[in-house]
Amino acid sequence: MDRFLEEVVTKHDRRMDEIMYWVSLVVMVFCGFLALMQFAMLGMSQNLLLDIVVMVAMAGLAVYTYFYRDKLRTEYEYTFTNGSLDFAMVYNNKRRKNLGALNVAKVDAFGKVSSGSFHRHTSAPDVKHMRWFLNRGAELYYFAYSKEGKKSVIVFEPSEEMVGMIKHYLPRGVYQEN
Repeated sequence: MDRFLEEVVTKHDRRMDEIMYWVSLVVMVFCGFLALMQFAMLGMSQNLLLDIVVMVAMAGLAVYTYFYRDKLRTEYEYTFTNGSLDFAMVYNNKRRKNLGALNVAKVDAFGKVSSGSFHRHTSAPDVKHMRWFLNRGAELYYFAYSKEGKKSVIVFEPSEEMVGMIKHYLPRGVYQEN
């Protein structure tokens, strides 16, 4: 029987992100409208170069806002299947970016971020840090592992149920509490 658990992590307080999402939508429409108006009036004023610069700037801001606003609704997805943990970032429930997969049996250390072992692993030189969580006040955990001689640390926010499943597949002595 497979051990499978999938979790989606969202921000606990999304009010500011939602406000920024709708403000960015208004800014995008407004800048696109100004760019179109500037294009329609191109050549009617004395300064053609200024008109082109304003039109390109407004169109650029509209396009930038179009691509940026989906990142305001970011979620992380953790999928655990028989000792393998997959990480993904989801933007606005539309686009999905796979962050990587990790075999739990091959990690060097696993534990809470609040433990001293986390600070030992992150203070080593040339450690790559990956922060795949949204809520700073949540109970955060970490994986420390080595791949091709390079050390990495993943910080994420699993539920207690997922932590229990992860502990089941960890080698002896890898879970560190102190």
